[in-house]
Amino acid sequence: MVRSNIHAETTRGVLQEAFEAADGELLVINPGEHLLRELVECRPEIADAHLRIFVDPDPLKELLDDFLIAGVVSDLVADGRFSIRTLDTIPRHSLLVTPEFVISLVKTDGRVAGLTATDSSFVSELYTGYDERWKRAEEFSLRTPPMTTVRETLTDEFDPQTAADFDQFLDSLETARGDGDGLDEVTISLLVAAKNGHLLYDISRWGEDIRLASKATFSRTKNILEDEQLIETEKVPIDVGRPRLRLMLNGTLRDNDIESISERAQELLA
Repeated sequence: MVRSNIHAETTRGVLQEAFEAADGELLVINPGEHLLRELVECRPEIADAHLRIFVDPDPLKELLDDFLIAGVVSDLVADGRFSIRTLDTIPRHSLLVTPEFVISLVKTDGRVAGLTATDSSFVSELYTGYDERWKRAEEFSLRTPPMTTVRETLTDEFDPQTAADFDQFLDSLETARGDGDGLDEVTISLLVAAKNGHLLYDISRWGEDIRLASKATFSRTKNILEDEQLIETEKVPIDVGRPRLRLMLNGTLRDNDIESISERAQELLA
């Protein structure tokens, strides 16, 4: 049974109590960007839960500019732990709703309170109302492929070392944004491909096949990395058609580890 009111140092503390009391399913209404991030980072604690997340699209889109977060959210949707639909009208507060209780999240003075209501008629009316709206709402379309798909296809299409380098690159970054602020997923993919000597044709085809980005985006980003002297290319003849381009790191970077390559790329592309 959920406590009448929950007080915690962090949002995660309130979420953990709500997950424990929710018996497997929770409606999350109007989470802002901070709460959405906490829900993703709480995934070890919600391994058996199904969250129906009812969002204002704007903060979700902003959060999903971060490839590290977007790929994990896509994983959580793919494995059935998250479902995401969009709100038409937005309440003032973030709510956690079940058939048994409602929690309104309030932040104040560095602490978080979960103000809890358990009156059966009030809770039932609120839950039923949001449940009916959920059935009519549009599913939110995620453009980023699941991180599991990215890793598995890198191994299948290329080799385990390429997938390992990609993971190590992500580990070196706090964020991998797709809006020009930091290194995006295409830049990371091209740098990893260059470190392993793969063809531009192969890495861009892979990226388009898994819906990471178009071949044109890979080509434009390749040109930027060449201009910044992060990568070089060499022509590889083929039997029919134009030669293809092999990607290579710039000579000054070829003996560097992933973290050094990442730091240099962030410095030049900032």
